Amino acid sequence: MLNIKDKVVIITGASSGIGEETAKELAQNGAKVVLAARRENRLKEIQKVIEDKGNTATYKVTDVTSFDEMESLAQTAHEKFGKVDVIVNNAGLMPLSFLNKRKINEWNTMIDVNIKGVLNGIGAVLPYMREQKEGHVVNISSVAGHSVGPGSAVYSGTKFAVRAITEGLRKEESASSNIRATIISPGAIETELTDHITDEDIRAATGEIKKMAIEPEHIARTIRFAIEQPEEVGINEMVVRPTVQGN
Repeated sequence: MLNIKDKVVIITGASSGIGEETAKELAQNGAKVVLAARRENRLKEIQKVIEDKGNTATYKVTDVTSFDEMESLAQTAHEKFGKVDVIVNNAGLMPLSFLNKRKINEWNTMIDVNIKGVLNGIGAVLPYMREQKEGHVVNISSVAGHSVGPGSAVYSGTKFAVRAITEGLRKEESASSNIRATIISPGAIETELTDHITDEDIRAATGEIKKMAIEPEHIARTIRFAIEQPEEVGINEMVVRPTVQGN
């Protein structure tokens, strides 16, 4: 265990998938995790699993698209544990579709969750981290943030944005405030992301994605690796995909 014990870590999208596994992984290694998502029943279940193993967790129902709710989340973490060391901006949606389907509402939802949600998370924790003169922001992008495929134009756009925002944060804050910034770009992972796809032409191809998908615990361990490094070491970007995934 290196540089994780007693760290206060906020995790968005913590009710399933990468967020859930990251919460369990970090708590098992001594972190105090603050779970955030919209599904309270799932947050309660995950908190209980963590606490039953003798580890520390709390939760707050939060919509990442609301800055007020994200600010309240950060305030809750600080009031309960006295600091905010890390935020894992993991909440995201992936309703892939071809542009000619004009799924405008899905485009807007992706922009709100995938981009504004990350910005809201950064904005909520930055005052605490700047005052502490240390902190760590881990943002979940995607391999789709490195290349664009048919049907992924808007989703890829949001994930390219996450990478740009994270690099901007690093350049603005790491040298002056000792705030580390990390981009994690997963490939095909066994999560609920494909459940949100309503474009039938895209849905037909998701079976191939699921066949190659790896478990979210692999991403959780990657996040742990980035966080556990000594304060003077910044892991800025990692891409983690199934060995057999070509793109």
